Formats: sequence, structure tokens, C-alpha cells
Amino acid sequence: MYKILKKKQLNDSITLMEIDAPFIAKKALAGQFIIYRVDEHGERIPLTIADYDREKGSITIIFQTIGASTKELAMLNEGDSILDVVGPLGVATEYGNVKRVAVVGGGVGCAIAYPQAKALHKMGVEVDLIAGFRSKDIVILEDEMAAVSTHFHLCTDDGSAGYHGFVTNKLKELIDGGAKFDEVIAIGPVPMMKFVCKTTEPYGIKTIVSLNPIMVDGTGMCGGCRVTVDGKIRYACVDGPDFDGHKVDFDELMRRNSTYKEQEKAHLCRLTGGVRNA
Repeated sequence: MYKILKKKQLNDSITLMEIDAPFIAKKALAGQFIIYRVDEHGERIPLTIADYDREKGSITIIFQTIGASTKELAMLNEGDSILDVVGPLGVATEYGNVKRVAVVGGGVGCAIAYPQAKALHKMGVEVDLIAGFRSKDIVILEDEMAAVSTHFHLCTDDGSAGYHGFVTNKLKELIDGGAKFDEVIAIGPVPMMKFVCKTTEPYGIKTIVSLNPIMVDGTGMCGGCRVTVDGKIRYACVDGPDFDGHKVDFDELMRRNSTYKEQEKAHLCRLTGGVRNA
């Protein structure tokens, strides 16, 4: 059992939880994830490790309430326990010899952008963190992201906070303005990551993306998380989740992620007994 040490509502649909998990905290690195199961009847759901405290023996997860399993998790409170938390899973991000990096996060993907920026910042790297949201009312982790970046750029689609426009527009402005990025790391919705890669490709800037395909076991056995990278099949749970974005077949990934779209629309929610619309 894994005790919930802290719970914080970041906005109407996004929740932060700090969990007592000393063995995971001891080994966790930026880019890795866990798989949780609320109880013996629960689904196995992957979530990125947003932060960790080795001395305290805790990890932090940030998740959006969008389905039955995340609703079940969101209903738990401080002092409650989660039955299973497995990790750290996946390959930690490898940064190489970099001096300036742009970390681009979109929506709840900023929960993954934050530990990336934090790790780079601790290495002494100049970090431009570009965080995009639809509007001001759903912004999360603004202060935390600003604290671990050299230059923090908040973007909103409607202009209600920060820069008015998409993260790709801000990224291109920075590059055209003379920013010399050794690398770009993009985390967020698949279309956003695709267009970040299209933005950086003409400039020849290495771009790493953190992929979020359908995943079940997290050990490479089910094959659900397979993606095509440089024409070869890779498995996000054991080969990733980080990949060279310029080599990812994003169109195939989007098709695979929508495989169960119709079934999801007619999902029978165990919490309410009713049919949940996607």
C-alpha cells in the first residue's frame, strides 16, 4: 500500500499527489513514469513522475481527471492509500552536452516539462521553458516552472495570460530572434509535439518528445504502446518514453491513440453506473 502524503487541486480537472514510495524515489529520474492501480479491481494506469524527494522517500504525480480510473484516484485524500504503484519505469531522459535547451510543455504535459526543466537547471543549463494552455484559468505550476527556468514563457491560446499564441509561435520567435538551442524537449498533446518538431526541423535542432501511447503492462509484453520511429517498431514503455521527434511517425501514433475512441464514448462508469461520454 502506498500512502498519500499530500493532495492539491491545481485546477478544476488536474490534481497533484505526493505519495510515500521510498524505493521508487531512491531510483527515479526525470522522464520516467509509474503505473498505479487504485484497488484490486482497478485498471493499470501510467503516470509520469513529476517530482521526487529521495530523503523523504516520496514521489509526486500530477494527473487530469478524464476517466473512471483517474476519477477513482482523485476521490482519495491525504492519509488514504493506493494499492499498487510500480516504478520507476521507462528510460530516463539523456541530455548530453548541452548549454541551452528549450523545454516545451502543453497543458497537463507541463507536469512532465517541469521535472525536465528542473533536472537541466540543476545541471547549470540555460533553460527556456515554454508552457502553453488554452486560457489563464487552467494554468498549473506557473511559479514552480518559473523557478527552474532561466527564461519562462507562459503562452495562452486566447491571450488571457502571458504570450497570446501557440507554443510553436513562441519557439519560432525565440529561434529567429537568435536563441541558440542545442536541444528542444517537447511534452504534451501529440499534435502539439508534432508541430514543435516541424518547427525545429528546418533549423536542424535536435528535438526529443515524450510519447504517451496506449499502455497496459509497462514492461513491453502487451505491445499496446508500440510506435514507429525511423521506420522501426519501438515500445514506449521500455524503449522510451523519449524519442527523436524528427523520426516519429506522428500520424500513425494519432491513429493508434484513437483506436478505442468509440468504445470510450460508451464507457460504463463503475463509479456512477452510468454511461460516460468521452
